[in-house]
Amino acid sequence: MGINGQNRLTLLNPSSDNLVLKFAGDWKLKGHLPSIKDVEGRIKVDSNIKRLGFDTKEIGAWDSALLIFLTKLNKLCLEKNIKVELYGLPIGVVKLLKLATAVPKRKDDSHGESRKQFITDIGLWIIEYFNATLQTINFIGEVFLAFVNLILGKARFRKTDFITVIQECGVQALPIVTLISLLMGMILAFVGSIQLKMFGAEIFVANLVGLGMAREMGAMMTAIIMAGRTGAAFSAQLGSMHVNDEIDALRTMGISPMEALVLPRMLALTLMMPLLCIYANFIGIIGGAIVAITSLDISLIQYFEQSRNNLGLIDFIAGLIKSVVFGVIVATSGCLRGMQCGKSSTDVGNTTTSAVVTGIVYIVVSDAILTMIYSIIGF
Repeated sequence: MGINGQNRLTLLNPSSDNLVLKFAGDWKLKGHLPSIKDVEGRIKVDSNIKRLGFDTKEIGAWDSALLIFLTKLNKLCLEKNIKVELYGLPIGVVKLLKLATAVPKRKDDSHGESRKQFITDIGLWIIEYFNATLQTINFIGEVFLAFVNLILGKARFRKTDFITVIQECGVQALPIVTLISLLMGMILAFVGSIQLKMFGAEIFVANLVGLGMAREMGAMMTAIIMAGRTGAAFSAQLGSMHVNDEIDALRTMGISPMEALVLPRMLALTLMMPLLCIYANFIGIIGGAIVAITSLDISLIQYFEQSRNNLGLIDFIAGLIKSVVFGVIVATSGCLRGMQCGKSSTDVGNTTTSAVVTGIVYIVVSDAILTMIYSIIGF
């Protein structure tokens, strides 16, 4: 069968169940293209056809017109259950045709895939959490052994490093602790005065600020400041040492990084936190006094006399206990993340962020637990 024009399509029947399409000429959109109906009519007439092949030795230039024709032909053969053999076509045509006839994913398959991915993510999260827990337990055990060596006089670290860390955790932290504590005392006084003015009981602002700072806000705000300042610094310092292989060098020389690097930092911050907490308490009380004197017509003597009569030593001890716990948490978070740091600058940034987040989260959790314990035992 022939088609007039520059391009031709010939139907050959070498066997009873085999049909071969012979292409010739240029197959382009601008030319006069043969119709698929000729092939469809032949298939309807000869119901024995089971396979369809191609002969493209005489084909010239081609474009998407040939692909359109073959796509329609492929669809027709699928409907008639005829096997299409593509080996007689040009390689480029075969690749494009396979790409065009690719079967898209079913919705059910994608739903199953997302479900599998969700289960995989949960499994990976559980494994990661389990490994992180083991690393934390191992770190705490090594720190405990370092403290035992310190008590026995076997710990190896330089006293100058310890004094330097104390200065960084203590004196150098006073400006930011002063600012935050003063503002926190003023905020507590402003908030309390709004309600107390309604009952003419402005003098009890001193009680509110004193108890709030002594039992809660003094220790918590100092701990959060130290988590963002000192905890991040610990993590960045130890992480940078990991990047520069300084920690590996210490191990090579037989010096324990836990004793030389972690122990001084944990001791310094744990010792400085109660002192900073006491300082923050009094600065917060002064902040409340500023508001009371300037906004509530309360004299300085009245304010401090009211605070002295209603604040007991037990209130300050409650806050000091929390500050010690918070100091251990901040130091542990910073040093742990620093020791877990990788070998790149990106890892240093990630571990520093993780140290701050971990420290603040556990500060809030531990504060809630200690407050519940205080309430139960009547402390």
